[in-house]
Amino acid sequence: MTEGIDSQTRILIVDDEPANLKLLDKMLSTQGYGQRILVQDPRETLDRYREAPTDLILLDINMPHLDGFQVMEQLKALDDPLLPPIVILTAQHGKDFLLRALAAGARDFITKPFDRNELLMRVRNLLDAQLAHRLVHDQKAVLEEMVRQRTQELNDTRLQVIRRLGRAAEFRDNETGLHIIRMSKTSALLAHSLGWGEAECELMLNASPMHDIGKIGIPDNILLKPGKLEPHEWEVMKTHAAIGAELLAGDDSALLRMAKEIALAHHEKWDGSGYPNGLAGPAIPQSGRIVALADVFDALTSSRPYKRAWPVDDAVAYIRDNSGKHFDPAVVAHFESCLPEILAIRDNFAEPADR
Repeated sequence: MTEGIDSQTRILIVDDEPANLKLLDKMLSTQGYGQRILVQDPRETLDRYREAPTDLILLDINMPHLDGFQVMEQLKALDDPLLPPIVILTAQHGKDFLLRALAAGARDFITKPFDRNELLMRVRNLLDAQLAHRLVHDQKAVLEEMVRQRTQELNDTRLQVIRRLGRAAEFRDNETGLHIIRMSKTSALLAHSLGWGEAECELMLNASPMHDIGKIGIPDNILLKPGKLEPHEWEVMKTHAAIGAELLAGDDSALLRMAKEIALAHHEKWDGSGYPNGLAGPAIPQSGRIVALADVFDALTSSRPYKRAWPVDDAVAYIRDNSGKHFDPAVVAHFESCLPEILAIRDNFAEPADR
């Protein structure tokens, strides 16, 4: 260690004998250790330790109120990853006693009366080891923060790609980015009301915009047809659910797994009359049941080049009337209880012409 580091080294000395404290203080000061904290009452040790990072603790064993073993128990209970080495100060030489001290957390021991050279050598060696330990710990923390930042950047990039793909599908279908925002926020709100955890709700928020990604694979003459689709055209249109699931398949991330699930299931109906697989009731993944309602409600209350927006009361009545048919009754119940928040989402992200 350099002289500069010695001057910043913080050594905590705990001994109920003032003479011992004075002697140790003098020995260490002559070597340039600039921060020596003297504690005569062992009950003060924990508070003094918490005041600032400590590099080494010299600890007497036989003391009133709290002995050295009890002090070590208090220090270990802090679960400090950088707990400094503890050197026991003792006049006892018994093997069992010293083994007990080492088992309790001591790194070394110095017998009384103190041999100056021995004490300073042990202090130096343990401080060098603690400095190396601190450097490794700090380096690990820096690396972990770098990994965290890089992981966050990758996640953010993935989310941006997913959101843009979702918008690409909506643009082909004359939808808007604001529709995606309203629908996804409503879906996350309903998921939270249904008891989903925060992490799952975040997945819903970011996965639901991909629900119609399969429309990328639908020919323009069908997807953009202004009038009613012929039966054979409708069959082609319905394939967008399976196409979307296929596009999203093959990734093991929780986000894309949920996006695939939603893409495949959001056109299924509670009574089994939906597509592509005719699932009914609880066989439909709950994520798909949630998005089905959120998507339909926003579509009904939004104006499009080919239709006017429904009044909110009419759209709510439609949702209610189709409970148990198109929609999961439980999701409908939570939709009604969350309606004020859903309408707030609708107002906050209204289309420019509707503001």
